[in-house]
Amino acid sequence: MVSGDEAGLLQAIELLKQSGARKVVRLAVSIAAHSPLMVPAQRRFSLAVDRAQLRPASIPVYGNVEAAPLLSTESIQQDLRNQLTMRVRWTETIRGLRAAGVTRVLEIGPGNVLTGLAKRIEPGLQALALDGMDLAVALA
Repeated sequence: MVSGDEAGLLQAIELLKQSGARKVVRLAVSIAAHSPLMVPAQRRFSLAVDRAQLRPASIPVYGNVEAAPLLSTESIQQDLRNQLTMRVRWTETIRGLRAAGVTRVLEIGPGNVLTGLAKRIEPGLQALALDGMDLAVALA
């Protein structure tokens, strides 16, 4: 996966096509997530993560930077801090969840990009996207 500014992305797409890439899919995202362009946001986000009153997880939380289950508050906070600017390992995360016996995942928030990716990575996985209204109904 490649992330960056518009000019860089267009150049990367062209280079990939020239190099024989069979398919290049541009994701419908509004920010340059997982790239150095997010450093200013990461600083503010890290402060919020540090202030959050997290408790140790009672079930494994899979972090997308580490692509592994996280149990301690410190490891969860570190993975959250790193998400904005570091490469995430979404494929490894989904495969790790599946290997751990997970059969159903929920994407909470606007859109369904991650749900579609999860289904392509693990076709047998049940994946559902919930926006704010769907979530309210699901939790009721």
